[in-house]
Amino acid sequence: MDSNLTINIFAGAYIFMLAAVAGWVIIGNVPAILHTPLMSGSNFVHGIVVVGGIYVLLNATNVLEQSVGFAAVLLGSGNVAGGYAVTVRMLEMFKSSDVKPHHARHGRAAHHAKA
Repeated sequence: MDSNLTINIFAGAYIFMLAAVAGWVIIGNVPAILHTPLMSGSNFVHGIVVVGGIYVLLNATNVLEQSVGFAAVLLGSGNVAGGYAVTVRMLEMFKSSDVKPHHARHGRAAHHAKA
């Protein structure tokens, strides 16, 4: 194995591990109210992964490159779709419902007068 290739593999693995630990620490400390904007940012990043995968597919010259491009597009698209589904679901939690509880519609005084 070429020494430059070995150094590049170790540097890539080191950067990947640093990014994984930094992401885990940062995401773990995000308050619940900020998870929806964070998910939107995540969707943006996965959209870039899909575009990169399409670029790899368009320039693929062998089966390995085609496989990597296909996997990038497939996994990135799954993450984008899942991220949007979670974002929509989380945003629905913040909407006020039009249906009010029974005591709020009739008032407590009316409820106690019947008894």
